[in-house]
Amino acid sequence: MKLEAPPEAPRTAPPSTGTRRDLLAAAAAATLVAAAALVGRYIQDRYGTLHVDWAPLYAHWDPHVGPGTPAAITVAVLVITYGPVVAARLRWRRLLPAVWAASAAWTFSLALVDGWQRGIAGRLTTSYEYLRVIDRFDDVGATLRDFTRHILLQSPGHWPPHVAGHPPAATLTFVGLDRIGLGGGAWAGVWCITVGCTAAVAVLVTVRALADERTARRAAPFLALAPAAVWTGTSADGYFAAVAAWSVALLAVAATRGSRWAALGSGLLFGLTCYLSYGLTLMVLVAAAALLAARTPRPLPLFVVGAAVVPLAFTLVGFNWWEAYRLLTERYYQGAGGIRPYGYWVWGNLACTVLIVGLATAAGLRRVPGRVLRARDEPEGRLALVVLGAALALLAADLSGMSKAETERIWLPFAVWLIAATALLPERWRRGWLTAQAVLALLVNHLLVTGW
Repeated sequence: MKLEAPPEAPRTAPPSTGTRRDLLAAAAAATLVAAAALVGRYIQDRYGTLHVDWAPLYAHWDPHVGPGTPAAITVAVLVITYGPVVAARLRWRRLLPAVWAASAAWTFSLALVDGWQRGIAGRLTTSYEYLRVIDRFDDVGATLRDFTRHILLQSPGHWPPHVAGHPPAATLTFVGLDRIGLGGGAWAGVWCITVGCTAAVAVLVTVRALADERTARRAAPFLALAPAAVWTGTSADGYFAAVAAWSVALLAVAATRGSRWAALGSGLLFGLTCYLSYGLTLMVLVAAAALLAARTPRPLPLFVVGAAVVPLAFTLVGFNWWEAYRLLTERYYQGAGGIRPYGYWVWGNLACTVLIVGLATAAGLRRVPGRVLRARDEPEGRLALVVLGAALALLAADLSGMSKAETERIWLPFAVWLIAATALLPERWRRGWLTAQAVLALLVNHLLVTGW
């Protein structure tokens, strides 16, 4: 590989500044997870209302190793040892595919800890999942017009939970794969991981456009080695995260380079995002933060035009997004959502977030408020503004009460932006924080089995 000298460093505080407070933030995050586990175990054992086996995660205890174990450890060691140097020196156009490759290797290897069938090929074939209804989409137009009639539990032929819980673009993705000869759980799993891992690249493109290249390079190893990979490899939400992330990335490019095509493409992807998951309409807060960081509303007209395309197409076919969301809310409270206690999950969800973003991200987030105040003058401040937008979106989802449990996968589209806060951490502790990230992911994946 061809390396180049890193860009000239901007003014920074001494490496030791704030390190103790970073450690305290990480310790507080770890304490939150421990409290959620202990309180959750008590509530589940006594009342049985959490509907998870290993609070706060939707998982069960099953210490194990698998064929992906040696690969996962190898990827972790390589990224920890060489990631910061390669991220600082590799040419930018080569760094982006390198980050995707590292993220994909990390995610695939973690998924394969559970074996090929349980870890990848069988994930989207369970009774909860999209692939169970592929044969009901022989006439796509008729199925979309009839979609809302099957959302409620008492309706005839009601949809499985994940089909009912998402707009139809989510299911249509797998219908489309099936139509081109890539049917079945294996192709679906490979698709979600392969596309989902591009979210890390989208975040880097965004940070470089809005902040600067050095700041993006500092976040690169953390995005490649994110604990979120445990769930990117087990659900379709990693794929949703990538679509949402590229919408923001194209918006950032449009705002900073004046590209009309990027603005239009950003809108198209945002419209698709809203038809992949109802809750991802909150990504508008991340998009707004990106425009604030760029200090221009210039892309908005074309963004709005692009964002109208997917909703218009579905509406013309006969699918009513608002009616579907109303019925989903009713369905949600018909099931576990109506039983799970809000008083626990409103903070237990945040413990789930710690597990998907890692302790390094918790330390980086500690630095965000101070940087936001300097968003107009410093690259790190502009990054912090985008991270703040993602944090606000996540908090809005949390307070809504429509995400009680399972947020370790549902919030992947927000979490990937929080991980970018690791760029704010001091250089001297970078490998230590990367090690903490890797150890967390390895422990979760080897001690628990996640499932939906």
